[in-house]
Amino acid sequence: MRYSQKITIINIRRPAKKNINQELQWLGSSLGLFNLRDKDKSCFRIFIELIKSAKLHIPLSSDELAYRLNLSRGTVVHHLHKLLDAGVVMPAEKGYILRVSTLQELIDEVEKDVARTISGLREMAQDIDKELGL
Repeated sequence: MRYSQKITIINIRRPAKKNINQELQWLGSSLGLFNLRDKDKSCFRIFIELIKSAKLHIPLSSDELAYRLNLSRGTVVHHLHKLLDAGVVMPAEKGYILRVSTLQELIDEVEKDVARTISGLREMAQDIDKELGL
């Protein structure tokens, strides 16, 4: 179980055209997974490979991702850690796999994560208010 998770939701205008790559980029960017510093879109490319492997329920190692995408293992590991921290990817026996098998399920899980986080924040705020006599 993770002790901390970074949940980021960014309200970005949806792409006007129906283009699967733009929509996937928009989805990941809306979840705070990709940023402007990632010039070669390596995190996006890793995300796409993990989506493909989730369909087959096959985990991918950092070495395999590096080979498939022609990236350094260090770059892959850096982005995998970001995806792990966001709760999008999970370690598996021989690599990493998307947390769930579909993007719809992924969004459902993110929604549950946000609800749990808000609930915990609310509970703590109530306790602090009581201690402060508010």
